[in-house]
Amino acid sequence: MKHQIMLFLSLLFLTLLSSCVSKKEYLALQTELQNANNNLSNYDQKLSTFTKKLNRCDTEKSNLKSDLSACDTKLKLREEQIEDLKDQIKDIRGQRDKQVEQVGDLTVLSQSANENIKETLSQLENKDKYINLLQQAKTKADSINLALAVNLKGVLSDGIEDNDVEVKVDKTVVFINLSDKMLYNSGSANITNKAHSVLGKIAKIIKARPDLEVMVEGYTDNVPIKDSCNKDNWDLSVKRATSVVRTLQKNHGVDPNRLIAAGRGEYNSLASNDTNDGRSMNRRTRIIILPKLDQFYDLLNPNNVPK
Repeated sequence: MKHQIMLFLSLLFLTLLSSCVSKKEYLALQTELQNANNNLSNYDQKLSTFTKKLNRCDTEKSNLKSDLSACDTKLKLREEQIEDLKDQIKDIRGQRDKQVEQVGDLTVLSQSANENIKETLSQLENKDKYINLLQQAKTKADSINLALAVNLKGVLSDGIEDNDVEVKVDKTVVFINLSDKMLYNSGSANITNKAHSVLGKIAKIIKARPDLEVMVEGYTDNVPIKDSCNKDNWDLSVKRATSVVRTLQKNHGVDPNRLIAAGRGEYNSLASNDTNDGRSMNRRTRIIILPKLDQFYDLLNPNNVPK
């Protein structure tokens, strides 16, 4: 558009001049006009070049600003890291100072400990004698419990299903797990005729070992029970344990001073109560044969250590 205006003005100017000037002057003016147009074209090219350079400079300036912002962010991050490192160095120095102080304390303690070494060795010698006594007693108890378990399995294996009775040695005691369907009528604490036979066999072995005590524990599943005789599973488990203890005393002559009755309710289960088999396993009575407490405390008495 700009070139068209210039061309129009030039033609208008030439038209006006042609009527007023000579041919020679006209040619001279025409040459000057041509030169002016050429210069104007050159200036346009230069302007375009400079405009492109300016755009590139603006782009570079924008990039530099972005780089500067990134550098500022990195610088702040580095400064934060430096502060963290300074804090870590401070903590490490504090720990070092504490360790140096502890080493000094340990030096004092070690001197005191050296003075007590002879006394400690003497005490350890007495303790070794006591430990040997306990080991011998444990070995003897393990042998007795094993023999007791073998005897129980022998007398209880006749005519009893394996899933109704279980004899095990656990640590320092022998226990017998009896299923509820063999011992009691359903949902009650009344002893069955079959149970009398089994308890009679167990009573013979118990009476042959007067140095042992007998604890009877009753267990149930988690199915709630409430009737005229039982308030809940706690009540039922205690009554079942009491029925077994009463039978051992009255029907089979076991000394009641050696008997303990306990109810565990639905707790301390052996299996999940979510299945029939699990609930059946949890409904059980456990007879535990264990050393008397006074004998156990005598065993732990340091005065019984051999001199």
